[in-house]
Amino acid sequence: MSARLLVVVGPTASGKSALAIALAQQLNGEVINADSVQIYRHFDIGSGKVPATERGDIPHHLIDVCDPHEIVDAAWFIGRAEQALADIQRKGRLPIVCGGTFLWVRALLYGLAPAPPRDEAVRATHQQIASEQGRTALHQQLAAVDPQSAQRLSPNDFVRVSRALEVFQLSGTPLSDLQAAHGFKSARYNATLLGIRHTSDELTARITERTHNMFAAGLLNEVRQLRSAGYRHTRAMQSVGYREVNAALEQAAQPNLAELEQVIVRKTRIFARRQRTWLREQAVTWLAPSQAFDATALGLRA
Repeated sequence: MSARLLVVVGPTASGKSALAIALAQQLNGEVINADSVQIYRHFDIGSGKVPATERGDIPHHLIDVCDPHEIVDAAWFIGRAEQALADIQRKGRLPIVCGGTFLWVRALLYGLAPAPPRDEAVRATHQQIASEQGRTALHQQLAAVDPQSAQRLSPNDFVRVSRALEVFQLSGTPLSDLQAAHGFKSARYNATLLGIRHTSDELTARITERTHNMFAAGLLNEVRQLRSAGYRHTRAMQSVGYREVNAALEQAAQPNLAELEQVIVRKTRIFARRQRTWLREQAVTWLAPSQAFDATALGLRA
């Protein structure tokens, strides 16, 4: 557990990217993305991806590294993140992991619960069920054998629902039982978790502003282009924001933007509440929104 790294966490729209960049500038660091949408090329505005011109010359890893048709999981992330960590440390710099896909963050920090490897035949069967009966049908199958995993996962999260069901079908043991036995308590790194704490009202205001700014930046046209490029059924398109715009464009060429913004704000707030549930169980050093990102004052060093 000798490797040292910082991990910037927090619910969506809390200011993770800005904090990570500020800390990297002060601590000779580089950022490793832990957002499961930002890894994909072309999904830019709706994922909150910081443009390259605004990254302050700070190297960012695992952004724009996958084709949207690629399906990746936590094991893939661990492998790529560990490569980035090693490269950054060889240069004598500090790795700073930043992102809101907390399953990936947890997997990197504590490892994965032992489970059977992926089975392409099982996954193909799941894909057929989802295509013919809908993703809800697959989620219902999971709820019958692993209610804890089903409660945690959205029916729209096909990849994770399929994986949880696959684990049970191959091992006879619910994934939630394997995870409970693993415990995620043995740390693999000397990690410090940091985040910006907002009140519920403050975070709602930030989510509302962020959503409005995404539409102002061209989110609707971005989704149109993604659909035209053949990406309407990809995993990234199922993430909050993209899913709602994609569905609206299925119904009308020019959706009601005011109504669509409200829908996305509401769905984003629900997503943020789920993130906060996970964060309550973590040892996070929380900063006030008005607190300067002063690494020295925080007791951090390069």
